[in-house]
Amino acid sequence: MIAAIAAALTLATGPAPQALPDCLGKPQVRPAAIVLACADANFGVRKLRWTGWGAPFAAATGIAYANDCTPNCAAGHMHAYRAVLVVSGTQRCPDGKAAYSRVTVAFVGPSPYPKAKAADLVYPARCR
Repeated sequence: MIAAIAAALTLATGPAPQALPDCLGKPQVRPAAIVLACADANFGVRKLRWTGWGAPFAAATGIAYANDCTPNCAAGHMHAYRAVLVVSGTQRCPDGKAAYSRVTVAFVGPSPYPKAKAADLVYPARCR
């Protein structure tokens, strides 16, 4: 009976995500680091420690890094920030894997983007 209920829930909601696409769209399982500013790698999070991986959403704590772009991004300096990531949403990758489709970042303490709204810190993660 339990197996039938689990199978019905899987059919109703689709398979649980098992990966998170990187900047190239390649699915990664429990990545230790992710780049969120894919064009120039000026923003990302490393030293990720995941919980809830494979559920409808997963969370991780880590160290975010962001370029201050002062005086410009090429000559700017990287700074570190404590961060929490939440990955959510589901997509099907070309290789057939179910993957998360969205990354939300929250800062614990100071933020490199003090004027950002919560919606500004949601990033798509697309399979290619």
